[in-house]
Amino acid sequence: MGDSGTNGSHSVAALPTSPLLPIRTPRKAPADDPTSDGEPVTPTARLMEPIYIVVTLGLGCPVNLPVFSAGIAAQLARYPRFCSIQVTDESNGGNPRWVRTVVNVDDHTIVPTLDPVAVAADPDGAVEDYLASLPALPMDRSRPLWEFHFLDFPTSEATCTAVIRVHHSLGDGTTLIALLLASARSAADPTRLPAMPEQPARTGAIYAPRPRSKGGVLPFLAWAWSYLVLAWNTVVDVALFAATIAFLRDPHTPFKYVDHGAASSSRRRFVHRSLPLEDVKFIKNAMDCTVNDVLVGATSAALSRYYFRKSGVPITPAKYVCALSSLSIQDQ
Repeated sequence: MGDSGTNGSHSVAALPTSPLLPIRTPRKAPADDPTSDGEPVTPTARLMEPIYIVVTLGLGCPVNLPVFSAGIAAQLARYPRFCSIQVTDESNGGNPRWVRTVVNVDDHTIVPTLDPVAVAADPDGAVEDYLASLPALPMDRSRPLWEFHFLDFPTSEATCTAVIRVHHSLGDGTTLIALLLASARSAADPTRLPAMPEQPARTGAIYAPRPRSKGGVLPFLAWAWSYLVLAWNTVVDVALFAATIAFLRDPHTPFKYVDHGAASSSRRRFVHRSLPLEDVKFIKNAMDCTVNDVLVGATSAALSRYYFRKSGVPITPAKYVCALSSLSIQDQ
């Protein structure tokens, strides 16, 4: 599968791998100057070095690239992290810093040229193959670490597919989704933000407050014991976390394949499954919960069944309930 850029953008496969750019910056930027260079990269962002966030959007019509580029330049590209690059600071022990740069949106807009035979034979598979290749491809560090890829051919679910790849140091998934929504505009009125539905009130049985117990010694002991158990479990979790950092290793599971003590180099990929929204809402109404609860519960059950099937452990009701408890539906 080959790909090449248009509108001045480069081929994805041809993006060079370059170290952080050496540059001298002030140790501290003036607090009253938001455009000053030299804000240090946080330790958390530095830990995200090899991690990318890849988001797929199915569109109902082809993208008008000039209009899209103008909108991105006016909205998304003005945010500090989206117009900055990471550089090393020689005066501060080589620690990376965020430095503002000029953004050319065309450099971040990529329209790949895929194998027409593969696309015609299986367009959905071509999209999945392209998505699977993105995490292994480096990004050009002389530019801000974000890209928009447009697969301009129809699939079974969309007329055009947009793929957003962002380096994890720019933010987490929730932050980036909020930023993307803040950069969007209503189709009916381009001057205002898209309207978002209000968060529904949670009135199901699992959200009902616990009834207060009557006074007495036994209820007080039960209340005190629950807090002691919580404190003990917290201490154990912290101790295991510290031990894992120091010398323990994660167990071998189907999600972490290890061959002869060395991590396997085999490729991993994620495929998607579409669910009718009507079915999800039917379960939501029956369970008196939210759409997010249904999706998290279905994902938890699928991961549990996959684990037991791949590990060869028979699924018993007790084990299945235990697995679902460890991957329980949580309020997101």
